[in-house]
Amino acid sequence: MKTFFLTVGLAFLAMSFVIQENSLDQIVNAFKKADTEEIGQSFDDYVDIKFLDKDEIKNISRNQASIALRTFFSDLKITGFEKVSTRDLGTTTYLAGKLLTSDKNSKGYNITVLIKQQSGKFRIISLRIS
Repeated sequence: MKTFFLTVGLAFLAMSFVIQENSLDQIVNAFKKADTEEIGQSFDDYVDIKFLDKDEIKNISRNQASIALRTFFSDLKITGFEKVSTRDLGTTTYLAGKLLTSDKNSKGYNITVLIKQQSGKFRIISLRIS
């Protein structure tokens, strides 16, 4: 019986490390699926956002940022994401890529995401689309 509980405990411990490691992958996969709801769940409490030629909005709440991103994805028919690179600097990760659209005449949009690891979770603190 002790062996069973030890095995189950170790399995849960191992899964918790996998979940933390995959948190950044979950953000990337949410962008690949163009799932704004899942992306919004990764936003920090306050986010800086810049869309195309518009002025940057600083310290926008998670809810407002989610709505703005959903509107942007819907208006420009964003369908996916291609990761170009990531760079880690301590607890900060820069994610660069290209947003894909269903418009065949569009080359897509460049996106840079600044992600900070806080309390074992990855949180988006800045999003810039050009």
